[in-house]
Amino acid sequence: MISQQLIISGVNGQGILFITRLLAETAIAKGLPVMTSETHGAAQVDGVVISHLKVGAFSNRLVRPGRADGLIALKPGNVELHGSFLKPDGWITANAGAAVPPAEAATVNADTLAVQLGNPQAVNLIVLGRALSTGRLFCTAEELARTIRRKLQDKPALLEEALAALDAGAAAAC
Repeated sequence: MISQQLIISGVNGQGILFITRLLAETAIAKGLPVMTSETHGAAQVDGVVISHLKVGAFSNRLVRPGRADGLIALKPGNVELHGSFLKPDGWITANAGAAVPPAEAATVNADTLAVQLGNPQAVNLIVLGRALSTGRLFCTAEELARTIRRKLQDKPALLEEALAALDAGAAAAC
């Protein structure tokens, strides 16, 4: 049985909850148990949002400090802010932006790529694509793409943009 605890961190408006739902629905489609929980920062623009995602047989929704298998940080500074959730051999995928994440982190300059794609809101999917490219997540890029196709099947323009963002993040690993 797959067992993975993830922290997804960013700021209000970055789509943290959207990619958490995508990952949760992908786990469900694979027949895996899943639990999620999120904490919203102050009800303001750019307030910190953190999402806890557990795939596997867990009884508590929250990831305890020092227990996360992975951290996906959509805002560069959030690696330092939420890095304490990682277990010693945990992994990080981060939006590089202007900050310098730890050397061992898988990074992508998602802000720049999103602008190049003409979709500044795509930062979340670009970073998720980079995380998928590491092979450390419980699912593959194709499994997640199936979830995106299912969710956005009635919105072809959004579907195309979402898949392009996911692919751009994965390609940035090359």
